Order: sequence, then C-alpha cells, then structure tokens
Amino acid sequence: MNKQELVDAVASATGTSKAAAAEAIDAFISTVTQAVVNGESVQFVGFGTFSTGARAARTGRNPKTGDTIQIAAAKTVKFTAGKAFKDLVNQ
Repeated sequence: MNKQELVDAVASATGTSKAAAAEAIDAFISTVTQAVVNGESVQFVGFGTFSTGARAARTGRNPKTGDTIQIAAAKTVKFTAGKAFKDLVNQ
C-alpha cells in the first residue's frame, strides 16, 4: 500500500473527502517525525512504538576494491510492533 492508497482507504473508512484524509495523514506523519527527531518515542498501544536508536561506528569493506573503511556512528529510526499487531500478523 502506498500513500495514495492509504488516503483512499482512510477517506472511505471515515466518510471524509480525500483532501481531508490526505491533510490528516500528512499532519500525522509530520507530528510523529518531529517527535522522533526531537528524541521522543511515539507509542500507539496495540500498534507499536517509533523511537531512535544508535548504531556504533564499525569497520566495513568496500566490495569493489576490498579495502577496509571506517563507517561512522549514526542514529537510526526504530519501529517496534506492539503485541496486538504481532498477534494479528501471526494468525
């Protein structure tokens, strides 16, 4: 499912216009993104949690030349599925 299909599904489920559904989805994405950028975790009970993680610096290898390279440490975005969501997927 892509964003447009999500907009169509939300508009259909709520009985609102596609423009209103798109605006609500954009606001949701923006709010969650800004919270995670600020270092907060966003938790939806039964669905999951968006949060940040840390990836340590490590040594990698250039597959073309075989040379070893240093890969810098980085922040990552994590999504951990909630129990109810996992249970539905695993039925």
